[in-house]
Amino acid sequence: MLLLTNNGFFCITNLQLVKIQQAIEKVDFHTAKKLQGQIKSSFISTENCHTLGCLNLVAGDLASEIPVIIGGTGNCAFSKWEPDSSRKGMTVKSVIDAEIIEGAKKFQLIDNLLFVLDTNNVLSLWDIYTLTPIWNWPSLHIEDFLLTTEADSPSSVTWQGITNLKLVALTTTTNKKMRNLMVYSLPMMEILYSLEVSGVSSLVQTGISSDTIYLLEGICKNDPKLSEDSVSVLVLRCLTEALPENRLSRLLHKHRFAEAESFAIQFGLDVELVYKVKSNDILEKLALSSLNTSEQTEWQKLVDEAKENLHKIQDDEFVVNYCLEAQWITYETTQEMLNYAKTRLLKKEDKAVPIYSDGLKEVLRAHAKLTTFYGAFGPEKFRGSSWIEFLNNEDDLKDIFLQLREGNLVCAQYLWLRHRDHQNTEEVCQLRTLVNNLRELITLHRKYNCKLALSDFEKEDTTTIVFRMFDKVLAPELIPSVFEKFIRVYVREHDLQEEELLLLYIEDLLKRCSSKFTSLFDTAWEAKAIAVIGCLSDTDLIFDAVLKIMYAAVVPWSAAVEQLVKQHLEMDHPKVKLLQESYKLMEMKKLLRGYGIREVNLLSKEIMRVVRYILKQDVPSSLEDALKVAEAYMLPKDEIYSLRIIDLIDREKGEDCILLLRSLPPAEAQKTAGRVIIWARLALQEEPDNSNEDKAWRLSVAKTSVDILKLLCDIQKDNLQKKDEWEETLKQFKTVASLQENFEVFLSFEDYSSSSLVAELREQHIKAQQVAQAKHKPWRPAEPAAAEEDRLSAESKLHRQVLALQVSRQELEAKMILRALNDWNVEGALRKCRDLFKYHCNTNTGKLLFLTCQKLCQMLANGFPMAIPEGLNLPSEIHDLACQAATICSPDFLLDALELCKYTLMAVELSRQCQMDDCGILMKTSFGTHKDPYEEWSYCDFFSEDGIVLESQMVLPVIYELISSLVPLSESKRYPFDSTSLPYCSISEGDSLMLPIINSISALLQNLQESSQWELALKFVVGSFGTCLQHSVSNFMNASLSDKLCGEATLVKSKHVVMELKEKAIMFIRGNAATLLYKVFNCRLVDLNLALGYCTLLPQKEVFENIWKLIDKAWQNYDKILAISLVGSQLASLYQEIEMELKFCELSTDSRWGIRLSKLGISFQPVFRQHFLTKKDLIKALVENIDMDTSLILEYCSTFQLDSDAALQLFIETLLHNTNASQSQGDTSTESTKEQRSKLLAKAIEMVPLLTSTKDLVISLSGILHKLDPYDYEMIEVVLKVIERADEKITNININQALSLLKHLKSYRRISPPVDLEYQYMLEHVITLPSAAQTRLPFHLIFFGTAQSFWKILSTELSEESFPTLLLISKLMKFSLDTLYVSTAKHVFEKKLKPKLLQLTQAKSSTLINKEITKITQTIESYLLSIVNPEWAVAIAISLAQDVPEGSFKMSSLKFCLYLADRWLQNIPFQDETREKAEALLKKLHIQYRRSGTEAVLIAHKLNTAEYLRMIGKPAHLIVSLYEHPSINQRIQNSSGKDYPDIHAAAKEIAEVNEINLEKVWDMLLEKWLCPSAKPGETPSELFELQEDEALRRVLYLLLSRPVDYSSRMLFIFATSATTTLGVHQLTFAHRTRALQCLLYLADKETVESLFKKPIEEVKSYLKCITFLASFEALNIPITYELFCNSPKEGMIKGLWKNHSHESMAVRLVTELCLEYKIYDLQLWNGLLQKLLGFRMIPYLRKVLTAISSIYSLWQVPYFSRAWQRVVQIPLLSASCPLSPSQLSDCCESLIAVLECPVSDDLDLIRVARQYVQLELPAFALACLMLMPHSEKRHQEIKNFLGSCDPQIILQQLEEHMNTGQLAGFSHQVRSLVLNNIIDKKEFGILAKTKYFPVLKSHVMNTNNVTELVNYLANELSLDEASIFITEYYKHCGKPVPPGATPCETLKVFLNGS
Repeated sequence: MLLLTNNGFFCITNLQLVKIQQAIEKVDFHTAKKLQGQIKSSFISTENCHTLGCLNLVAGDLASEIPVIIGGTGNCAFSKWEPDSSRKGMTVKSVIDAEIIEGAKKFQLIDNLLFVLDTNNVLSLWDIYTLTPIWNWPSLHIEDFLLTTEADSPSSVTWQGITNLKLVALTTTTNKKMRNLMVYSLPMMEILYSLEVSGVSSLVQTGISSDTIYLLEGICKNDPKLSEDSVSVLVLRCLTEALPENRLSRLLHKHRFAEAESFAIQFGLDVELVYKVKSNDILEKLALSSLNTSEQTEWQKLVDEAKENLHKIQDDEFVVNYCLEAQWITYETTQEMLNYAKTRLLKKEDKAVPIYSDGLKEVLRAHAKLTTFYGAFGPEKFRGSSWIEFLNNEDDLKDIFLQLREGNLVCAQYLWLRHRDHQNTEEVCQLRTLVNNLRELITLHRKYNCKLALSDFEKEDTTTIVFRMFDKVLAPELIPSVFEKFIRVYVREHDLQEEELLLLYIEDLLKRCSSKFTSLFDTAWEAKAIAVIGCLSDTDLIFDAVLKIMYAAVVPWSAAVEQLVKQHLEMDHPKVKLLQESYKLMEMKKLLRGYGIREVNLLSKEIMRVVRYILKQDVPSSLEDALKVAEAYMLPKDEIYSLRIIDLIDREKGEDCILLLRSLPPAEAQKTAGRVIIWARLALQEEPDNSNEDKAWRLSVAKTSVDILKLLCDIQKDNLQKKDEWEETLKQFKTVASLQENFEVFLSFEDYSSSSLVAELREQHIKAQQVAQAKHKPWRPAEPAAAEEDRLSAESKLHRQVLALQVSRQELEAKMILRALNDWNVEGALRKCRDLFKYHCNTNTGKLLFLTCQKLCQMLANGFPMAIPEGLNLPSEIHDLACQAATICSPDFLLDALELCKYTLMAVELSRQCQMDDCGILMKTSFGTHKDPYEEWSYCDFFSEDGIVLESQMVLPVIYELISSLVPLSESKRYPFDSTSLPYCSISEGDSLMLPIINSISALLQNLQESSQWELALKFVVGSFGTCLQHSVSNFMNASLSDKLCGEATLVKSKHVVMELKEKAIMFIRGNAATLLYKVFNCRLVDLNLALGYCTLLPQKEVFENIWKLIDKAWQNYDKILAISLVGSQLASLYQEIEMELKFCELSTDSRWGIRLSKLGISFQPVFRQHFLTKKDLIKALVENIDMDTSLILEYCSTFQLDSDAALQLFIETLLHNTNASQSQGDTSTESTKEQRSKLLAKAIEMVPLLTSTKDLVISLSGILHKLDPYDYEMIEVVLKVIERADEKITNININQALSLLKHLKSYRRISPPVDLEYQYMLEHVITLPSAAQTRLPFHLIFFGTAQSFWKILSTELSEESFPTLLLISKLMKFSLDTLYVSTAKHVFEKKLKPKLLQLTQAKSSTLINKEITKITQTIESYLLSIVNPEWAVAIAISLAQDVPEGSFKMSSLKFCLYLADRWLQNIPFQDETREKAEALLKKLHIQYRRSGTEAVLIAHKLNTAEYLRMIGKPAHLIVSLYEHPSINQRIQNSSGKDYPDIHAAAKEIAEVNEINLEKVWDMLLEKWLCPSAKPGETPSELFELQEDEALRRVLYLLLSRPVDYSSRMLFIFATSATTTLGVHQLTFAHRTRALQCLLYLADKETVESLFKKPIEEVKSYLKCITFLASFEALNIPITYELFCNSPKEGMIKGLWKNHSHESMAVRLVTELCLEYKIYDLQLWNGLLQKLLGFRMIPYLRKVLTAISSIYSLWQVPYFSRAWQRVVQIPLLSASCPLSPSQLSDCCESLIAVLECPVSDDLDLIRVARQYVQLELPAFALACLMLMPHSEKRHQEIKNFLGSCDPQIILQQLEEHMNTGQLAGFSHQVRSLVLNNIIDKKEFGILAKTKYFPVLKSHVMNTNNVTELVNYLANELSLDEASIFITEYYKHCGKPVPPGATPCETLKVFLNGS
């Protein structure tokens, strides 16, 4: 609630007045108080808008967007308020400023229009939403106003606008005491009424629809006591309408019909007007009503009221229009009202004489429309609006097309049947085309599995339909199967070229895919196109298709396209070159596309830009792609390489630059590097900008240039001049790189050559180096890893500085090595030593290495702590240092260095025997395949002693102490050739060293003995004793001199020490030698030299005894015996023991053969250490060994002096025998067998030249050959080649012939199983038939057998493929070639050609089969032409031709026979007796050729019926019969058929074969059929319908074979002449009519008009006239063309009817004239229909009724309905059970007539249904009952009928008789009715276990009424059946079914869901 105040308004919410009232009435104060408490109010101020106060408020609909408008004065005139977001208050949304209007004192809101009266008394009109002014009336000074309308409610104003509004206004006058009451009409403001009233007046606000205007007026009396302005009396004036007509109009307008009726009667007005208006009002209410159960009473009352009103109305026209236009709610009501209108009209007419009535015509038309609506849509879909729309629709075809588009074929067909009058319109022609298209669509779907939309099909032809069939295959892998199963069948049946069509499809597919956007991943079309290529067989077309795919494929290609192209690139075909060129182009396009470049045709300037762009992408393939582009556009490669390297330098990838240069050929690399160096010079010459990026780039350029220059120097090593130039440049770049990297000096390239700058920098860094060295401490512990890395980095930088500043690195490294040793940094010292030796190999380095080695030995001897990395083998490193020092040191240090090498090696050997420890010393473990060369030499072939592992802590300090003593470290200055080592030092120096040395030796020797290291101990004893002895000998070379230098005591002491050492050494050596000798011989590999050496250390007798003991113990260990015997032999030779040496030699020989033969698995033990003569016993074992070779046999025989010939022959025979025996059990064709045979052959042939005589061998091998497996070609070849190699002439075998035969047999693969002759041969020779017999022919039976056996074997092998090989074999074996040709021809014919011909006769011809047959035929003909005997050739050709099925190939076969016979005849002399025989044969063949040719033509055109085949001997009669073929009539009636035979082509071919003049036959037939002698009157229908004249249809077909110009002129002459050009016949009007009909059918419009020189309409008019004249002529009524044209048609028709109505032909003529000239006289037509029925012209009457069904005026003819009834009934009355096919067809036509009848409501359908029941056609009877017009009666009749009939019989008849054709749609409704009746009655068992039960299931699924059927299946049948049905239903609805659910679970799911 809103309450307006002066400065705002109260907004009261939650005011529940109804509930409060209820609570008060119930005295429920608690609830009332609670409701009162819920009321909320708020005050909203308007002072900001209306500063001077509020005047008015209007509230709109609460649901609208503008709930409140407030008017007032002040700043704003009025404002618009809306609820705020919280819905608790209101906020102002927009205002109208007071400058527009001063203030608003009154509002009235009508919809979106706001009438505003402002304070200046000006009325204006505003749009409420936008608050914009629409109109105003400033000329009127209005004090007050209100709006009124004649409508009964304000809602009517809303949709009618202000057009029905009237404005009532109080306006001012010049007399201030008076005002005017004015009534205006809006919007024109016309004054309707004016009244002067008192100045004190006010309008009373009433409803807008009020009829009365109330005015409150103040009246002043003439009382002197009162003032002039005072009011003494208040009067309420009521103003209303005065005229009765207007009052009545207002009452009717407000639908107050009872008052209006009384008012009209009272004042004598037109009461019927009230009834009409009331009826129209009811009409409007009916239009707004719906067929709802809740509203049924209301609309039924409206219908009853409308009926009552119509009875009161006398205006029939109004009643008829009302019944037609009313939107009745139900079908029954509509039918009732139409019957009411029809009855009212018929009551006024005289039934005897029909009178035309427009109203009756419209009612009958509406009745027919209603029947059509009922049949098409059913009463359940009836709606008033849809019925009116259907009734008013004049375009019936529009409805038909609409239903077709929506897929409602049943409805569309019914509508078509009800509107057959349109069958000759242009739209119907389109509909016929549509029907034909639909039929073909069905065929496509059912037969070829191709489902197309109708709109798509209409755009297609047979070719593109094939394309769409391919398109429907979504998975490419399914294309071959779909093509074979469906598409190929379609292609063959439509005589399409298969191969070319496939190529066309590929082109079409590519075109379609390339014309639309295709993503890089959308390659489905490629897979499909490739799959279609797989269906092609023509290689040329395949390559064309591949090329097309290449051009259309998206770049980059998919893997499938890539594979396709590569596959065909490898083929041998002329188009491969084209493919290669295209492939290159595609590769380039793909390459550029990969970089986003789509243009291939580039200009020269653009090419380099593209290359740079590609290189800049820096992808792995950039360089390769750039080179491809360069090659394609002929650019130098070195330019590309240089650009690539420059790009890599820019990216700081210097290593990649060098790798690239190294990968190039030298010449290419030189050019490229030169380009880059030039670029580098120029690049570095630019002034640096000192940025970090520029510094990094310059450093990269310099360093990479250095590497490139090094590579260049290496390339130019043979060109010294160039090398020197590049080396000079290299020095420059090295300096630049070093200064940039180490000193960060960045200058231009030329500035680096400044010598003063370089010298200054050198001085600075040398000083910095000295300072850094001074900071180093003498010793420090091992540094952490990070600090170590920093130090290494500093050292590296220091070295680079040294290199840059040209300071000797060697000097720096020497100091650093010594400092590292002082710091105990062994690893660093060793690394620097290695670097020095590697890079500075000179004497100074040698001296440094020697001193380093001594220092390390001393450190190890003293046990100083050293930082040794893990894994470092320090002893080995020390030894390596010593060796390096010895190789490069000066001669002064050489002796000491060698001594140091010797003892550091001893230390290494000792360390190897030590266990691995933390120091990284490794022990010798195992030897792998990748060995160190020294280790391999040291351990693999030499003795390695097994001993106890030594302890490094015990051994190594001792040995290094010994080394330090033997080679002491000397700090003093050395003199030239002065030596400090023990062997070479003076006695004075050596005496001090001897004792420590002897102590060290003793300690070390004791340790080695305890660890069983005898070999090491022996080596150490010999070495150390030698050193001591050398020291003594070198100092005592001369006794007297030594005595003088050293003194006697010194000499004696020294000698004593040496002798003592000698005795100990000898004793130790001998003991060690014996032990080691046993160890050596017990090794797997015996070190012979070492063993011999150990033997020499022992006494002679003792050593030989030990050797023989070892041999005896060895038994059969030939390796060990061989080793011992070799050592013994050498030892005996040394001691010159000849006999002993001989024994050892024999033993070694036996041992060697024992070893060799044991490897072959041959035991040598029986003859081991035996006499030589016993050795021949092993020969047999040797040759039987599979691994034996010739050289071994010969060597064995030579070694033991045996006969080698006997051994070799035995070896060859054994080889052949064993190989043949082993392979006879397996497959001789395996690869392993072939390899073994080739080895055998090579081995045998290799042995033959070694024989002194081959005679015995050849004799033996000849016998072996005959015993070999005849299928073992390899073995036979081996034997033959061995015999051939022996070159003996004692055998009768033709070796060359045999080998040639073998060659042919090898290349041949057998195609038939072995014959009996082969089994017999194998049985006789006791050979098992091998598996190779299935693929190979027997060599022996062919080579050694007879011709008879040869043909027995080869007769089964004859084929087109095997013929070349068999021909070569026959020629080789000199067998008859004619026999081979004859046999092969027969075989190929029987096996290949004959099946193909049978296949061709059974299936439709195809290009592929025809090509195959042609190819096979040519092959057979080539065989026959090769036969030398011509008579044989002819006989065989005729024999084969007899078996060829009749057809084109039979003709070609006989033609070839004729050629052979003619050739035979030409080769026979005239005097020869056989010539007569040849001539007779040739004549007989000619006759057979003609008959066969004629039959072949009939077969080719599918005309080979028995009737035509009987006339083959009479070709002229046959041609005439062919032109009477029934298909000629059919193709004229249905031109869309495609299976009609081509009679013209058949006739031409027959005439050509039989040499007949076809033109004469055609002329005779034209005369016979175009101008028949019989009168047309005998068949009157021929005059009016071309479709019914069979002879005329034959004429049309006959003329189609001739040129149109010729046929048109001839027919024109016939149509306009008096006599025929073909004979002397007189032409009648009937003849001319027939000719003109043919002309109009054949020729186009332009041709006809050019012949007649008239428009086509006049020609057609002429045809109609002469057609009628022909009928007059038949009736003997003389009339001319001019008279007929000029006579009035209606009078002529009535005169004809009056005089000839008793003649049937005249009745038909009158009917045709009436139809043609639209004479629709009701009385005449009533008589015509009676006569047509009287003459029982039922078929014609049916056509006439259909024709006049569109003439609604003729429906009033009394006989119209009766004629339809008779047309329906007469065929049924004339039929009887059992029905013939024609009678059944008539019954169907009667039912169709019922459907087509426009007045079917007047038919007695119950009688018709009973007649159908009598004919045992219950389905037809039920259909009639369904068409009954009255609902209740129809429902009852159908119910009774269904209760008495078997539903299964009805369904069966629907399926058999009504499932196709014009009744198909209606049969669907009948079937639904029957099935719904079964469902309603729940009698599912009636159809259970019948073929109609699935139909019932489908019906209930489509209607979603499945519950009852599920219950029946579950209760009566089984749960499984119910589950299956539920699953099908869910699938039909698109619902998922739980997988694996049991039937019970499925049923539960359904019941829960339902």
